[in-house]
Amino acid sequence: MTQNKNQPAHNASEAIPNTICVGKSIKERRVDKYLHGRFSNFSRVMLQNIIKQGAVRVNGKTVSKSFKLSAGDKIELTLPEPPSKEILPEDIPLNIIYEDDDIIILNKQARMIVHPARGNTHGTLVNALAFYSDELSSGLGEFRPGIVHRLDKNTTGVMVVTKNDTAQWKIAKQFEHRQVKKSYLAIVHGTPELTADRINMPLGIHPKMRKKYAVRPDSGKEAITFYEVVESFRGFSLLKLTPRTGRTHQIRVHLSYIKHPIVADDMYGGKIVYPHQLQDTASTVEESVISRCALHAFTLEFKHPATSEMVKFEAPLPQDMQTLLDMLRKYRKL
Repeated sequence: MTQNKNQPAHNASEAIPNTICVGKSIKERRVDKYLHGRFSNFSRVMLQNIIKQGAVRVNGKTVSKSFKLSAGDKIELTLPEPPSKEILPEDIPLNIIYEDDDIIILNKQARMIVHPARGNTHGTLVNALAFYSDELSSGLGEFRPGIVHRLDKNTTGVMVVTKNDTAQWKIAKQFEHRQVKKSYLAIVHGTPELTADRINMPLGIHPKMRKKYAVRPDSGKEAITFYEVVESFRGFSLLKLTPRTGRTHQIRVHLSYIKHPIVADDMYGGKIVYPHQLQDTASTVEESVISRCALHAFTLEFKHPATSEMVKFEAPLPQDMQTLLDMLRKYRKL
């Protein structure tokens, strides 16, 4: 549900006092786990912080998060106002490619997160959609009205948004059963030895860096990406990519794995490129040609939820990738 544009947000500083008597069936239950079960609007981490701050007392005494409760214990605690599930509409321009009664097709811009999450509650695509339309589906999870699939923050390109729940489940089911056809364009370092190939390597969370993903042959989930070389240059190439699966960071990790990382994708080995490097001239102080991962969701094809006919949408290359491509064609021809 989206917030009325004129409705004030909840006051997060308000606090709610609570007194709870632990039931007879509870035995040796950690207080943080018990409270998380009683107050599901709050994350367990948030409740642990509240306990650490001394805002939770059991039988009149402050306790640690691992304190074991017994039947009849009296818990006194003060909780902040639950996190609002309302979405704040924000007047952020959207590049709408197509729209009808069931779907919105848009070209997502770079540096835009798709939906609110911890630390990013404003400036997201969902905030923009809440301002743009009063008709959005329930979405897949909280804070995600209209959202059926995602693109990384710095990935541009075509996305489908649903305006009602029937359209949402019909399209979501197509994603689930891998019936949606997607293609991406990426500018990468070097040129693969094969002009077309399949990368079939399972992916999972990086063993040391939790925000990254990595090839995990023993524990990862199946991940398949097809690629073809569209255009080659000295030191770079333009690839068309067709992912068969939809794992987080899949294309980025797969290309890094075959030693051809995406330009400016510093998380997975890509380097920022400057004009003098492409022109083979002396180093100078200048702006980079592109300052974000050179990956673009180019086409999206699926069955329309109302007509069941196959529809295909295309998003043109954004200006930064086009500029890089133009410079490669000018200065880096083979």
